[in-house]
Amino acid sequence: MVLVLCFLVVAADGFDTAAIGFIAPALKEQWKLVPQQLSNVFVAGLAGLMVGAFLLGPVADRIGRKAVLLISTIGFALASIGTAWATNVDELAIWRFVTGLGLGGAMPMAITMTSEYSPERSRSFLVMMMFCGFTVGGALGGLAAAGLIANYGWPSVFILGGVLPLVLVPILLVALPESVRYLVLKGGQDGRVAKILSRVDKQASLEGAHFTGIKKLQGSPVGQLFTRGLGGGTVLLWITFFMSLLVYYLLTSWLPTLFKTAGYDQKTAALIALMLPIGSTVGAFAIGALMDRLSPHAVLFGSYTVAAAFIVLLGFSTATPWLLIASVFGAGLGTGGSQIGINALAASYYPTANRATGVSWANAVGRTGSLVGSYVGGMLLGLGWPLSMVFVAAAIPAFVAGLAILLKGFVLRNAEPTAVPQAA
Repeated sequence: MVLVLCFLVVAADGFDTAAIGFIAPALKEQWKLVPQQLSNVFVAGLAGLMVGAFLLGPVADRIGRKAVLLISTIGFALASIGTAWATNVDELAIWRFVTGLGLGGAMPMAITMTSEYSPERSRSFLVMMMFCGFTVGGALGGLAAAGLIANYGWPSVFILGGVLPLVLVPILLVALPESVRYLVLKGGQDGRVAKILSRVDKQASLEGAHFTGIKKLQGSPVGQLFTRGLGGGTVLLWITFFMSLLVYYLLTSWLPTLFKTAGYDQKTAALIALMLPIGSTVGAFAIGALMDRLSPHAVLFGSYTVAAAFIVLLGFSTATPWLLIASVFGAGLGTGGSQIGINALAASYYPTANRATGVSWANAVGRTGSLVGSYVGGMLLGLGWPLSMVFVAAAIPAFVAGLAILLKGFVLRNAEPTAVPQAA
């Protein structure tokens, strides 16, 4: 139940996040926008995501994962509907920022909740399976955009992107349990914990049980990210998230526009770009399974290296449609699949007391990378760089992300045994 409901939340998140990239060519044509104006719209949404993640992660470690997930989902749903009534680029940017606030809180909560209900032996795979909702939602956003824009105009994409999560909210309210790990940490919730765990194991005798084993830590959840041996891993995770989201959002935001520049019509450009989230979904399943069996850091280094290679190939394949489709798929497999992988890794790295903060702040730092990626795409288009050079430049942060996550694995392997964090 937790896996399915969090998958649906993240799918709604992915739909809304990807929508702006797919409608960008229509906006550019209808409102006569230049690339820099489109960059401002992209950046506004990503800035909202960053602020939402920074603010709501520590809140969730104080008041609970479910409450923040519900507030975030309602927020981005209503703001998405409001976006449909934007009449100029400035209004659109404001609505995208407000939408981003909710999106920035929803995704880390879904990751945290799924991680805290997953058995350790298959945690990476299950978290990544849930997170595939983001790429599935992004793919549905592309399919919806291809049909809706032509028949009903670009506002219809945002209306659909807001109505779907609103329908989901009452189901979440009734069916989604709070994290039992958080409830044990909070204390005084034994009856509530027993009731939830009786759904997990109906044969267990939990009447009058007292639940322990999850420690409260001193200090703020943010300060705890740099204590108890977590500091080095936190910094390297942040570097990985920054570089990973930089390249992923550069591709997500600008691929349809870049392909249109290369001579493809709007619908074909959107459908080719659709291979990015599809590749991400396939990559997530493969990478998740490997992470539970092999060194997760080595697996992610390999997947980021694959991503860099396919991104370079993108720039040299625009004249050959089948090779272009394969390159976009491979870039998605490496970038999107790896991005899902580092979210699973972050969730398993931090203890219960600051897990929501750790995942949220890693995502928030990553969002600063996505801001850079969106600006870089517009800047490179404005400079008139050939597509081959644009994609060579885009491949560099993917490789840097791989090096950072490999170094994180090396740091942990050589840490003192008492310093290695044990996620409760």
